[in-house]
Amino acid sequence: MFQQNTVYIVGESKAPSNNPITQQYNCFFIGFVIDRDTHEIVDAECSTTISITSRFIQSMLVGKSILRPDELETEIEQRYFGSSQKALTVALRNASIKYQQLYKL
Repeated sequence: MFQQNTVYIVGESKAPSNNPITQQYNCFFIGFVIDRDTHEIVDAECSTTISITSRFIQSMLVGKSILRPDELETEIEQRYFGSSQKALTVALRNASIKYQQLYKL
């Protein structure tokens, strides 16, 4: 399904304690499939309780660069108003840092 030049990275964070995501998963996480050559996010999925949430987040991230977390965070802040907004941005930054450390970028 995914090309040989892709890698999988997971970013984690804590969601608010009253968030159903925390009650179901104990944390918020987002998985990224990233093209190593272009650093483009090929696919993404996150721990959500409503499938439309994961699909919406995916639509904001796919096709964008994992190396530009500031741009992605701005888009999240302008478009995503779920209770896990902060957890999403922290998980995104966590994954971006992991990716950059892995490839020494």
